[in-house]
Amino acid sequence: MKLNRTLTCAALAVCSLAYANDPKATIAELDARLTKIGAPRVQGTDAVAGKTVPAIFFGERKINNNFDVVDSIRKSHQATATVFVKDGDEFVRVSTNVLTPEGKRGVGTQLARNAAYEAVSKGQQFCGPIDVLGTAFDACYNPIKDAGGKIIGVSYIGHKK
Repeated sequence: MKLNRTLTCAALAVCSLAYANDPKATIAELDARLTKIGAPRVQGTDAVAGKTVPAIFFGERKINNNFDVVDSIRKSHQATATVFVKDGDEFVRVSTNVLTPEGKRGVGTQLARNAAYEAVSKGQQFCGPIDVLGTAFDACYNPIKDAGGKIIGVSYIGHKK
């Protein structure tokens, strides 16, 4: 009986670890946390790392320069997380726990023109290996759409490889 309990606990630990590092499960949690705050929308502009970009909101909460949700994903999943806002043809990091090589939050930087950019620009999810500011991750990106279905941003999570 004791051996079975030990094996069950070990199996559960492995399963929970596998789930914790599952990019699709982690992006689903990030998106659920954002949606729980309220519907996404863009209203006005805001300064992010010295750049003026559209201000993205979920409900009444402005996400630009607000790190509560992305930091909670790091704490619960040991994952990087970002919310980008669409600015013209670019997606700009406005809330992130991704650090630059200098150790600062990578706000104000743009989503690279890669497979993730191509997918989310078409309104599709991208999950797979990707380089984020010089580091390899197993990542997922989802387009963020407003009530009218217009792409206004992107959510991202990554588990370091």
